[in-house]
Amino acid sequence: MSDARAVADEAGLLARVRKRFVAVQREPFSLDVDVSLPAGIAILFGASGAGKTTLLDCIAGLQKPDDGAIAVDNRKLFDSAAALNMPPNQRSVGYLFQSLALFPHMPVRRNVEYGLAALDRWERERRASEILEAFHIAALAHRRPGEISGGERQRVALARTLVTRPRALLLDEPLTALDADAKAGIIDDLRAWNQRWRIPILYVTHDRDEVYALGERMLVMEAGRVLARGLPQEVLQRPQRESVAQLAGFENLFDCMVVERHEDSGTMTCRIASSAVEMEVPLTRVDVALPVRIGLRAGDILLATSQPQSLSARNVIAGTISSLEQRDVMVVAAVDCGARFEVHLTPGAVRSLGLAASTRVWLVVKTYSCNVLQ
Repeated sequence: MSDARAVADEAGLLARVRKRFVAVQREPFSLDVDVSLPAGIAILFGASGAGKTTLLDCIAGLQKPDDGAIAVDNRKLFDSAAALNMPPNQRSVGYLFQSLALFPHMPVRRNVEYGLAALDRWERERRASEILEAFHIAALAHRRPGEISGGERQRVALARTLVTRPRALLLDEPLTALDADAKAGIIDDLRAWNQRWRIPILYVTHDRDEVYALGERMLVMEAGRVLARGLPQEVLQRPQRESVAQLAGFENLFDCMVVERHEDSGTMTCRIASSAVEMEVPLTRVDVALPVRIGLRAGDILLATSQPQSLSARNVIAGTISSLEQRDVMVVAAVDCGARFEVHLTPGAVRSLGLAASTRVWLVVKTYSCNVLQ
């Protein structure tokens, strides 16, 4: 996927675009992206301001890149070298915004049929009925958007976008306002729809649960560029960059110095800055004279109230609980080990271990739970 020409001969979405913005009273922003996506669902992940929506707007034709090329199924939509810039309504690219933009005065069926005006009545009704069934909203056909739930409105908006049978689909955080059950149902229906039609879908989200539930591949953007790409599990579980680790939910990030390299075991010992805490981490090709950054998930840390013995885990770190805070079904423990660690626990674990502020504890961390970041 790193080379946008890799799938030039197969169905998919290709975008090599550059666009520069000169912002008043802000740093200039530049989009510089080269991606190629086969049929399937690709997650576009990144912090606000990374350029995700700008990329979608360029593909849809709502913004014009300064230079580059965009193609779907080998059909060029934009090519700066050939002075080609196809209008949005001719691109056959579906685009669903957060706002949904349903017509409030039209019933569900008429909303869904809106993009099929060029077809005869029989074909409009056939396609609308088919998509209403696929997204389980046939029973709502005669209701207006104001008379149905948020999850049902989202299904209607998706059905209206997909009934036109686009060659590619762009989704910009479409499920943000929905609860977990509503999201899960829509995700299942979207996945089933795309197993039949197999078009490239570029799906913007900040929700890691959506990433794992939907994503067949993943792109992480920062400052207008793609920093990481690959399978969601690879990108999020073993991030190579600090910005990706932060997005992936690595709560513990430490500045460290390399104390010793262990070539024979494939590890190295690092000391956390301004502390005596040392951790064994995977061996990487770094300059031992320079600081390194270590990322560690709060959920990957085990906690004991007596010093563990004879463990395969190489890192056993003594500390004291500074605070315990319940967040929904999870308890967040702050542990002072000379450096501050965040640990995630279940309420049952807190009760059974008798944990409280000032409790003496030991943290247990596997070597390969530690990520050395660029």
